Amino acid sequence: MTRQQQTPRSLWRNARLATLDPRHEAPYGALEGHALVVEDGRIVAVSPESDVDVARFDGEVVDAGGRWITPGFIDCHTHLVYGGNRAAEWEKRLKGVPYQQIAAEGGGIVSTVRATRALSAGALYDASLPRLRALMAEGVTTLESKSGYGLSLTEEIKQLQVSRRLGETLPVEIAPTLLSAHALPPEFAGDADGYIEHVCRDILPAVAEQGLAEAVDVFCESVGFSPAQTRRVFAAAAAHGLRVKGHVEQLSNLNGAALVAEFGGLSADHIEYLDEAGVAALKAAGTVAVLLPGAFYFLRETRKPPVELLRAAGVPMAVSTDLNPGTSPFASLRLTMNQACVLFGLTPEEALAGVTRHAAQALGRAGSHGRLAEGCVADLLLWDIQHPAEIVYGLGVNPLAERVFRGRRQHKENA
Repeated sequence: MTRQQQTPRSLWRNARLATLDPRHEAPYGALEGHALVVEDGRIVAVSPESDVDVARFDGEVVDAGGRWITPGFIDCHTHLVYGGNRAAEWEKRLKGVPYQQIAAEGGGIVSTVRATRALSAGALYDASLPRLRALMAEGVTTLESKSGYGLSLTEEIKQLQVSRRLGETLPVEIAPTLLSAHALPPEFAGDADGYIEHVCRDILPAVAEQGLAEAVDVFCESVGFSPAQTRRVFAAAAAHGLRVKGHVEQLSNLNGAALVAEFGGLSADHIEYLDEAGVAALKAAGTVAVLLPGAFYFLRETRKPPVELLRAAGVPMAVSTDLNPGTSPFASLRLTMNQACVLFGLTPEEALAGVTRHAAQALGRAGSHGRLAEGCVADLLLWDIQHPAEIVYGLGVNPLAERVFRGRRQHKENA
């Protein structure tokens, strides 16, 4: 039987619901005096508790003790699976050593590629597991996991297979993304066009055939790949039925967001240098803007994404950790939400929407994830708080009382 078929029917009562459903006009989509009915891993009803006959309910009745319930959190941009770390490189940067010198000495992304390639699939799984458990302990129930540290057919497949295994063995849903066009591997040094041809001709078709990825990402940047090269990858992805997204406008404006939008992309990520034309393109295409304040903070950047323009245009803003060893080594979505508020000016409600319904949209799951609504997956978080802003406000003490995945209650320490 599947995990969902084993899930008992349940009624969640005596709770305060932060539904994050925009159909409810109260802040956070809050509902007082309502109960959730869960069956086969999905929410089948959100009803006034006065309408529910608790005594005759056919299933488990859970008293939430007056706690707040939110949807499970979604971390929609991570590089979860990798080997090694770059703490020594970070220390050098803090001492003033320029990145070009660090890269020339074998540091930078090439060092992570080397460390990732050196690990077996089993060792890579073991290295990634603590990071995933840390995210889950703060309430993450769905996350994206990118490749991009293998940069060869065999190694990219290894990364994606490890992502799949993590999702199969833990109570979490993983959305895999192919990011072969992340950087140039050493064997293609000086031949970016040749590597892009290898990605389009060899890596992408093999990954699509094996069903190892839902989407394809490209680092479109002056230190990554050009818009023309990005277009080639996006066209190949579309030809194989895969959605696209992009690392764009992080360090400069190459109009990468408009290119993502042209292909009906799921999300444009980083976007510190996004301009008004790019914002308009995202709005027209229904593409999500993904804010990654962890990288902004860790790299000590000063150019902020155009939050006011995005807000005024009604472009959904997701918030994500960008968990990776080089520029955002943070396995904490609550920290990321706090950074989004303090550094980028989001409200706590926007930050929570950014890790629920907007993050769901960024992963192509808008209809099934990120809200407490009929038909959505029963990924629930119970919080020992008096107000939803507390989830974003303070760090160090985790107020998460219980994590529920597909209607099944998880022990917090084993989340």
